[in-house]
Amino acid sequence: MMTRIVIIQGHPDAAEPHLCHVLADAYARGAEAGGHSVERIELARIGVPFLTSQKEQQHGTLSPPILDAQVKIRRADHLVFVYPLWLGCMPALLKAFLEQVARPGFAYDTSRGPFDSGLLSGRSARVVVTMGMPSWYYRVAYGCHSLKALKVGILHFAGIRPVRSTLVGKVNAGNFDGAKWVARMAATGRRAS
Repeated sequence: MMTRIVIIQGHPDAAEPHLCHVLADAYARGAEAGGHSVERIELARIGVPFLTSQKEQQHGTLSPPILDAQVKIRRADHLVFVYPLWLGCMPALLKAFLEQVARPGFAYDTSRGPFDSGLLSGRSARVVVTMGMPSWYYRVAYGCHSLKALKVGILHFAGIRPVRSTLVGKVNAGNFDGAKWVARMAATGRRAS
């Protein structure tokens, strides 16, 4: 069965390709080879403004790129977020995008209770995070706190389940096996998981 996939590239540098771009491309190739459809949102290319007030978040006007992103997300079955870990968290650009796109009436309904407010149910997600530290250290020392915040505080809140993750560690190490990770991403894309 064909799955409609949206890949959200959260690396803030569009000037040159990075590992995040390579992994997203591998996922997309695998997904297309598996008969799935793929759309992309490249955050570094769309101009994401930062929100500055709750009033703006609840009632502000959305920019055309954010409206387009909402359309893509609404028609998707599966979302894939790819980003580097910066200072123990997602880059500010990705957080700004999530604050812009996950507005009331789109991602959640304020008239419902806090545990049943999600409007994006029926979708799943994969979060791919690259990092310089070993991924086991991020799990043990950091408790995957930023990943948990994304998974529970944003995606689950919006009704997106299940949310799976791929942590790619030691990306700057001399013995980093990029080809292994490219193959894994392609296989994951083929399964649309």
